Amino acid sequence: MSLRADSPRADTAGAPATPAARSLGPWATLLVLTTGFALSQAFRTVAALMAAPLQAEFHLSAQQLGVFAGAFHFAFGALQLFMGIGIDLHGLRRTVLFASPLMVLGASVSALATSFPMLVAGQVLVGVGCAPAFLVCTVYIARHFAPDRFAAVSGTIMAVGSVGMLVTGTPLAWLIEASSWRMGFWVLGLTAALSWAAIALWVHEPVPVAAPGAPRESLGEAVRTFGQLFRLPHTLGIVLFALVTYASFVALRGLWLGPLMMQRHGWSLVAAGNLAIVLSVVSLVGPPLFGRADPGPRRRRRWLFWFSIAAAALCSALALATRPAVDVALVLVFGLLSGYMVLQYPDVKNAYAPAVTGRAMALFTMAMFMGVALMQWFTGAVASAAQAHGVEPFTAVFGSIAALLVAGALAFRLLPQPASVTDDAR
Repeated sequence: MSLRADSPRADTAGAPATPAARSLGPWATLLVLTTGFALSQAFRTVAALMAAPLQAEFHLSAQQLGVFAGAFHFAFGALQLFMGIGIDLHGLRRTVLFASPLMVLGASVSALATSFPMLVAGQVLVGVGCAPAFLVCTVYIARHFAPDRFAAVSGTIMAVGSVGMLVTGTPLAWLIEASSWRMGFWVLGLTAALSWAAIALWVHEPVPVAAPGAPRESLGEAVRTFGQLFRLPHTLGIVLFALVTYASFVALRGLWLGPLMMQRHGWSLVAAGNLAIVLSVVSLVGPPLFGRADPGPRRRRRWLFWFSIAAAALCSALALATRPAVDVALVLVFGLLSGYMVLQYPDVKNAYAPAVTGRAMALFTMAMFMGVALMQWFTGAVASAAQAHGVEPFTAVFGSIAALLVAGALAFRLLPQPASVTDDAR
């Protein structure tokens, strides 16, 4: 199987839709799928406001807090390859319905946790349950929308799905103060069950079928295809860049925002939650804006590089800032700028053959969320080491994030480029 981006299409875009799919329509179907993505956004950002009560109840160090926050993302990222195979071989509906109940189970385990290992186990289960959440959205867009609309539709769905982060702002802070952090997990678990039911009722898409006369791809062949993706020279730059971009935003919004404002400036939990919800609202604006402004393959890659450098500069400034107003301004500008990351999705889509869209997106998403897990763990370790040496932990944390962003951007810029980009340059 050829993996070049100009290979013939061999997916289900031309397959006849079921009557239910026709009656619901592509946009409505996509929005139902997006409920799962919204839940994954909520689950991955709970640590920002649960950090303080969890530290108090389980006596967690900064490094353990990083492990807790990273457990979701590690499990989420590790399962992406298998979710991509599931989507390409069995369809996105079956894949998401098989995995999503683990969201509910993981939320229940987290809510009932009596120890730190049990808490981490709950997060791993949630991460597995959320693993196909955004991947199914991107594959659905690739199959059911015109290619020139991919970036714009993806940006819109990222904004809609990011509403899940609003839940982990002021509403979650209020809920934790009024009851406990455990109630937060119970509410998210119930909402996840409702999302699963909605997808089961209203999402219908044909199971992928092989082209006439072609044998159906086996699981072993699908796994070997991933090996071929890794052998393409441009994959390394895509993966290294993916490891640091989204991870930088989640490290801020999903882990360090609450501790930053509460410990550096003495804010209350609800005040930190208010900032979290404002940041979430601001971050909703960026993806659709950048998606609609997508400049095409060659210029898109330059945009991704320079906006990553700008994000690194903001993190460097955040490492050195000491006034609350300056920190708030930097956080909000970073949230708006983070919308540039949506351009990575059309970049990946253009870099590989349509027949392996699911697996290429899975590889990219795996790298993104493994990067989140590694950055959560790494910055937790950096914070603990900084405290042990008398250095303000947030200076070390945001300085390290800035350095990682620069390294990832340089790898993306200097390593081999996809054929679609080099052909465009001729």
